Amino acid sequence: MGPPPAPMGPPLGGPGPRPMAGYGMPPGGAGPNWAPVPAMPPASRGGPGLGLLAVIALIVALVAGAVGAGIGVIATNDDDGGGSVSLGGSNSSDTKVQARPPDSVAGVAQRVLPSVVMIRVQSAQGEVGGTGFIVNGGYVVTNNHVVAGAGGGQIQIVFNDKKTLPATVKGADPSSDVAVLKPEGQHSLPPLPVGDSSKIAVGDPVIAIGSPLGLQGSVTTGIVSSLNRAVPTRGEGGADASYLNAIQTDAAINPGNSGGPLVDAQGRVIGINTAIATLGGQSLNGETQSGSIGLGFAIPINQGQRVAQEIIRTGSVRKAKLGVLPDPRYQQGGARIMPQPVNGQDPVTKGGPADKAGLKPGDVITKVNDKPIEDATDLIAQIRSRAPGDRVTITYERNGKESTAQVTLGAD
Repeated sequence: MGPPPAPMGPPLGGPGPRPMAGYGMPPGGAGPNWAPVPAMPPASRGGPGLGLLAVIALIVALVAGAVGAGIGVIATNDDDGGGSVSLGGSNSSDTKVQARPPDSVAGVAQRVLPSVVMIRVQSAQGEVGGTGFIVNGGYVVTNNHVVAGAGGGQIQIVFNDKKTLPATVKGADPSSDVAVLKPEGQHSLPPLPVGDSSKIAVGDPVIAIGSPLGLQGSVTTGIVSSLNRAVPTRGEGGADASYLNAIQTDAAINPGNSGGPLVDAQGRVIGINTAIATLGGQSLNGETQSGSIGLGFAIPINQGQRVAQEIIRTGSVRKAKLGVLPDPRYQQGGARIMPQPVNGQDPVTKGGPADKAGLKPGDVITKVNDKPIEDATDLIAQIRSRAPGDRVTITYERNGKESTAQVTLGAD
């Protein structure tokens, strides 16, 4: 999905669109992509209120969500008419869960669940939240949009053993939608093992674990549906705020799953759940509702790990830069570099990585390494998923002739 025709922003890799919006109601009231925040249920209901995203048809929605939801149940009548009824079977009082085969879904869940946490954030719009997972050093990795609305508000981490600790934001990167939290206190829960997202394939089984609608420790299964999916996420006012070079999965992901791990069949993290595509629907009270339709998206862990490590090490993140202005209106295959300057900005930054490699205005970039490029959005997602200093092969067309160039990506 390419961005709509619009004036171009700064060069690729430079200061980009606004950070991803979070959840609930933006300051100043509801905008075009927001739903009113439902009323907070009473504390006796067992959870804080729900700040659900409103979405329009088939757009990508962030999946930070509420830390609690009004979920109704109907109790059955336990009157057995005075008689004693037995259906047979074991009457054992041993309620301990039996171990499952380590390669089964249940076996993977038993290993992973202790390291997945629920995150509660007190924002100006009320209490909202998402999911995170424990990594080395006791840090918790989550999405930036889960904690972006915290401001000076309190962040709490609820561990799988129900222990609760306050936390601070060690650092966050809106462009990659990754944040790292530091719990204020000690815990003994293990870090999750990290896999290699470059080695996964379409059709591989995956498991998503998180706190959809505040239901902590929920496990869903599916497969890798697609790779290298360029996914624009929405900022306030409907602006494109970031582009993810995402893993697509049909494992059910819903509001509250944001920041949770997508793991492989061995329980290794291969993605960070962050967004869903959804069909908007209208409820009786006129509020737009959304939920999983089997199109979920996760940040590949190779990118997420690199960003998180840089946050922990330096507190900030450098972003890869190609140094070109791609044309969002070009839809003939590939990403065309703007032929003319835009708002005083050169299509190819003088002295930048693309300029040094010989790229020129009007060139159409068709591949980054072996990955075909569909449009400007695809190019942006591919570059932003890499690290400064990475060397890539750019395939491009100029006057009908195909050429290649070796480019060492720069840094902002």
